[in-house]
Amino acid sequence: FFMPYHCCFKSKLGFVRIEGNDEGILSIKTVDIPDKDSEYITDEMKKCIVQLEEYFDGKRKEFDLKLILNGTEFQKSVWRKLMEIPYGKTVSYKDVAIAIGKPNACRAVGGANNKNKIWIVIPCHRVIGSNGDLVGYGGEIWRKEALLKLEKENS
Repeated sequence: FFMPYHCCFKSKLGFVRIEGNDEGILSIKTVDIPDKDSEYITDEMKKCIVQLEEYFDGKRKEFDLKLILNGTEFQKSVWRKLMEIPYGKTVSYKDVAIAIGKPNACRAVGGANNKNKIWIVIPCHRVIGSNGDLVGYGGEIWRKEALLKLEKENS
């Protein structure tokens, strides 16, 4: 069993932990306490830190990273669709369900969002309730609000 490499850095929204291997990025998530960094950090992980810092500074609107999507085909279809949502825009769970050709799968889209391991780069924060409410965000609602505010200010 191959353990991925990991690193942490402090962002405007807390500590961010990146996991990756020689193939690409496996996960990006916020953590309360940074853990000890691995001895080795891949070039893609270094690139990820730079791009996330540019994003937080309002200078980057799109990411150019090698991502490793671990999930079901349905989840991957949702995540790929999320990556098409333009910077600074929001869509509803229903919009995503329709876009992937499964108009009745709103709850399943929410479930796929919940399983998204690649924070910000796969922008599940841009998916909101059909009534405009900021609902269901694993990274805590205040972070979702902050990300949407950042994008609105820099659009």
